Amino acid sequence: MTTQTMPVTRNLPRFGGFTLGMIRLELRRLMRNRRTVIFTLVMPAVFFLLFGTNASSRSERVGGGNVAGYILVSMAVYGAMLATTSGGAMVSIERAAGWSRQLRLTPLRPVAYIAVKLVVAMTIGAVSVVVAFAVGAVAGAELPVHAWIECGLLAWVCALVFAAFGLFMGYLLPSENVMQILGPVLAVLSFAGGLFVPVDQLGHTFATIAKFTPVYGVGEIARHPLTHDGNLWLAALNVVVWTAVFAGGAMWRFRRDTARV
Repeated sequence: MTTQTMPVTRNLPRFGGFTLGMIRLELRRLMRNRRTVIFTLVMPAVFFLLFGTNASSRSERVGGGNVAGYILVSMAVYGAMLATTSGGAMVSIERAAGWSRQLRLTPLRPVAYIAVKLVVAMTIGAVSVVVAFAVGAVAGAELPVHAWIECGLLAWVCALVFAAFGLFMGYLLPSENVMQILGPVLAVLSFAGGLFVPVDQLGHTFATIAKFTPVYGVGEIARHPLTHDGNLWLAALNVVVWTAVFAGGAMWRFRRDTARV
């Protein structure tokens, strides 16, 4: 008489494996990268100290604050961009090391894996904004009380577009080159999108081009509580469209990457 062994059923984790433990693990791995810490947390604050603390920036008024406050918000946006992009682009290194392939052999759902990456990227982005604002608060930046809160939150939330951008590039570019390529790309986009130089100072042609870059919408929305200027509808449309483009690209590359296993 033969006995049949019942197949062992695998209990799937709750939320597909999206857990605080997984997020903490990913955060520790990301923060061990000294280059990431320097570029995302230190460089935006250094840029503000270099370009936003002179006498004219402190004395000239913009909205309810000063030019130093305007520059601070722009640098906070830049820091959030760097942080969220680098957080998303970490998938490139994991793919090269075989970590992503190992994770696909576990019960971790692909949607949960992407969600963890986005949460980690946005967490680092929040830290970058807080660090920049803390430096600005003691270095002469002036904003109305509501603008400190609203500009910081908007700089952080709108940086979601660059978390999606980082994921897309992480699946598209080789690991050894991903941040070396993305760092200069983000700098060029920041110039072209009016983050480092106000759009109205770029000239008519460049000002028109700026409105089609993914940086334009984020900068305009983040600075609006201070300046009360610009077309918010156009800026919001810019953010939504570019987020959809990058998220769609990330999902397309993720499906292709998954199909190889």
